Amino acid sequence: MQAVQHLRDRLSQVLDPELGASIVELGMVGDITVDDEGHATVSVALTTSGCPLRAQIERDVREAALSLDEVTSLELVMGVMDAPSKAALMQRARTFAQARAPLTSIPFQTPVLMIASGKGGVGKSSVTANLAVALAREGHRVGVLDADIWGFSLSRLLGIEGEVKAHGGKMRPLERAFDGGRIKLLSMGLLADEDQALLWRGLIVQKAVAQFIEDADWSDIDYFLIDTPPGTGDIAMTLARLLPQMGQILVTTPARAAQRVAARSADFARKSNIRVLGVVENMSGLLCTCGERHSLFGEGGGRELSEQLGVPLLAEIMLSPSIGAGGDSGEPAVLCETSDGPFSALAKRILTDIAPPSGAQGCTARMLDALERSVAPN
Repeated sequence: MQAVQHLRDRLSQVLDPELGASIVELGMVGDITVDDEGHATVSVALTTSGCPLRAQIERDVREAALSLDEVTSLELVMGVMDAPSKAALMQRARTFAQARAPLTSIPFQTPVLMIASGKGGVGKSSVTANLAVALAREGHRVGVLDADIWGFSLSRLLGIEGEVKAHGGKMRPLERAFDGGRIKLLSMGLLADEDQALLWRGLIVQKAVAQFIEDADWSDIDYFLIDTPPGTGDIAMTLARLLPQMGQILVTTPARAAQRVAARSADFARKSNIRVLGVVENMSGLLCTCGERHSLFGEGGGRELSEQLGVPLLAEIMLSPSIGAGGDSGEPAVLCETSDGPFSALAKRILTDIAPPSGAQGCTARMLDALERSVAPN
């Protein structure tokens, strides 16, 4: 019984991707059993059989259950709610929405991607910049926060400069258009001299990050990307508190040392109820002009990490002079990529599988809208 209660408590931290409420509170979790050998069976009821968010909910439940020491394996039984259960879910969702005061201008349905690494020097910021531009080139509006307060670099990498102004008591991120989309950026690089060292610690840093989120106008975006400093310090904990819908993408190099350090960031994420969405292996190798590939930093670190965490390996990005040159000029390398280039392919994987944009999903919200219309007075 204790293992069942522990598992139910853990599942109560899994949020419905649209409503931002616990799947336990919403009544989506049914029977739970755990046998003496640690094999668990969990029943989860969706609002519709064809829910586009089914894969994400299954992944989140599986990850949450298997994070418990008492659970060694999981059988997930997916079902569909009956009409009374759907009506009860609607009432719970209304109550939750009324009780929850929004902390930010970022809609809960907007995918929030925390780009993280265990150590510095793995190219996390260049991955963030190029992924943001790749998403923008697909026609999306992308908010980008450079939360690496001490090591800010995204304003240079994205070629965005100017003065940050306030309107209506909110900071207005600076914008740049890319093909059919736009990027909105806030970074200390827009507020401080590029060569200026910030001697900030603890509470000051946490407050700065909170202001970038709470006191900024991030409305009207399809994605929100956050470039975080290496490790698991104050900034990561502040982000976890402010953005419970956030998911983590881990960047590592093929080197085993980098892979093992990155695993600590994943451990932090799971202990903070942040979903680990996948792994990006950067600096995977160098393709010589002779056509031969050279593994300068080892092999297999990204794949090994993804297998260890039970998450997909989203991309293997080769070393390329264009990435460094694009960062120096403010014209990210993805702008010169073909449609099947590594950053473009990574963006498409995000869009179609890992974190579809709000509106391309939406079984729960559509169901709630339909119920609202059906019970509304004529």
